Amino acid sequence: MKTNQPAPGPGAAGAGPPDLAALLGRVARGDQDAFAQVYEQLSGPVYGLALRIVRDPAQAEEIAQDVLVELWRKASHYRPDRGSATSWALTVAHRRAVDRIRSSQADRDRQERTATPGPEYDEVAEEVGIRLEHQQVRRCMGGLTETQRESITLAYYGGYTYREVAELLGVGLAAVKTRMRDGLIRLRDCLGVQP
Repeated sequence: MKTNQPAPGPGAAGAGPPDLAALLGRVARGDQDAFAQVYEQLSGPVYGLALRIVRDPAQAEEIAQDVLVELWRKASHYRPDRGSATSWALTVAHRRAVDRIRSSQADRDRQERTATPGPEYDEVAEEVGIRLEHQQVRRCMGGLTETQRESITLAYYGGYTYREVAELLGVGLAAVKTRMRDGLIRLRDCLGVQP
């Protein structure tokens, strides 16, 4: 004889009318009404579990929808001897939610790797460029007269003023300025620098 006692909780034997295991059997045969009842019973718990894991209502809704669609498509995979229908559905939901977290983390990691700026320049290319420039400057310096080369070397590489260069070379200040001006013009032309 039946009494009006509350139905046992989810996962308990005889989980209350309608029985989810029986409903999933009907869903496996394409019964849409049975699926509507499965949806009614499982959508809340599936959503709640997904929300606890992903902590984002929109993602939890997507996961719940995916899980319920999977229950519709794979209802025939349910085996009552392995556990309750609710446990099976929540296991599917748990896996989906964990997969979503992992996927989101992988996306963030990938974005961080691509967003992290690399070096502002290629060190090898920079070094090669510097060496080529040095070679070109040495070649162009070789095309100057001895007095022009001496004056420019003392002023630019030695750090001497025009007056100090004049004293070191024992010539007048005007002569040093003329030599340097002529030498720098020749260097500019040799290096292809625009005035």
